[in-house]
Amino acid sequence: MKKIVFLIISCFLMFSCVQKAYKQTVIYTVEIPDSEGVTSVGVRGKDKPLNWDQDTELKKINDKGVYQVKVTYLTGYKFTEVKFTRNGEYELQNMPNRRIEFNNSGITQYKAVFNQHK
Repeated sequence: MKKIVFLIISCFLMFSCVQKAYKQTVIYTVEIPDSEGVTSVGVRGKDKPLNWDQDTELKKINDKGVYQVKVTYLTGYKFTEVKFTRNGEYELQNMPNRRIEFNNSGITQYKAVFNQHK
């Protein structure tokens, strides 16, 4: 009987420690210096709504090769990891992912140059 009570209490405590999730919006802006021949620009990442298998498309915002997208996460984490793609091909081959630290305000502006790790 003591084992059953202990098991029930343990399960209750284990599931009641869930981290609270918050909305975090990131505005990704990437410059592609050599944008000739670019048919698509995307971002992929480890946290939903992004994933590593499919691009989330960035839209061209000027004629200087700058692209942008706004992504909203529902997360308890303080950061995420992403990489940009050009024509479906990953940037920064054999290099670490970009780590984006979320701003406490809930809105983060992230600016990058394609294939240049900062």
